[in-house]
Parts: sequence; structure tokens; C-alpha cells
Amino acid sequence: MKRGPIEGATVKELQRLSDERGFFEEIIRASDPFFKGFAQFSWCRRREGTITAWHIHPNQWDWWFVPHGVLKAVLHDLRDDSPTGGNTFEILLGENTAEKVLSIPSGVAHGYKVIQGPMELFYLTTHEYNREKPTPPFGEEGRIPFNDAGIGYDWLASDPTR
Repeated sequence: MKRGPIEGATVKELQRLSDERGFFEEIIRASDPFFKGFAQFSWCRRREGTITAWHIHPNQWDWWFVPHGVLKAVLHDLRDDSPTGGNTFEILLGENTAEKVLSIPSGVAHGYKVIQGPMELFYLTTHEYNREKPTPPFGEEGRIPFNDAGIGYDWLASDPTR
């Protein structure tokens, strides 16, 4: 497996402003170069050890932010025309990591493993979820088995910071 960056996948480091009242932190601005606008804002909570993989969207971009818990996000570039095709990228998101938001381009398989839970993931997408109208070849909410031999990623490996 080839590890490395993925064209279009962006990590935005966040700046938290704290005082005696608590904190304020901007996650995404319309003017961020990686932001394409959104059609849906969603939230999920998962237990520690949960693996959610692989998803792929032929047209949709995702932006992920983890305010509670820790997940290891894994991206694998399946785009035929990408200079980073075949690359796999891993990053920790959540508490006790540098605050960040992850941008996931269309055509990039992605998933996560909850390292510390419960974990909460807030995410924006450029398309609304629509189970009734799939888009070929995977549907807009396409699935690939977590143990897909073509990707060759070991979700059960014990080192969360590889």
C-alpha cells in the first residue's frame, strides 16, 4: 500500500480563542479555498472501536470535524485521473489532537475507526443523501467492503497513529 497525501484532501488547522467564559472556534468559512458550499449538515455518535468503512461518493465532497472523542480517518484515492491515485492517507481527528477539519474530495474512498469514544462527528456534504436515486457506479453513498483487497488497508491493526 502506498501512503501519502491525496490530491484535493485538505486539513485545515483551527484556531481556538479561549477566555474565562470558554472558547470560540471557526470551523469552516465560505471563503476557505477548499470549501465548495454544502447541501446537508449531519452529525453522528459512535462507540469506541467502531469501524465505518469504506464510503465513496462520485460527485460529493465531505468536510469532517470531531469535537468529542478521537477517530482515525483514512482516505484512499481511487480516482483514475489523480496524480495521487492509489495513495492512502491517515489522520487523527478529535480531542487531544490539534484542532482541524478534514476535506474529502469526491472519488476518494474514506472511512474511520473510533480510537476514543464515544466519538461525535459533525460533517457537511455537497449533496443531500438520497437512497432512492443512486448515481453510478457506486451511488452517491457508495460502499466498498472494509477489507477490500484492492485497497489493502488493515482496519484491525492496533497502532492508531501510523
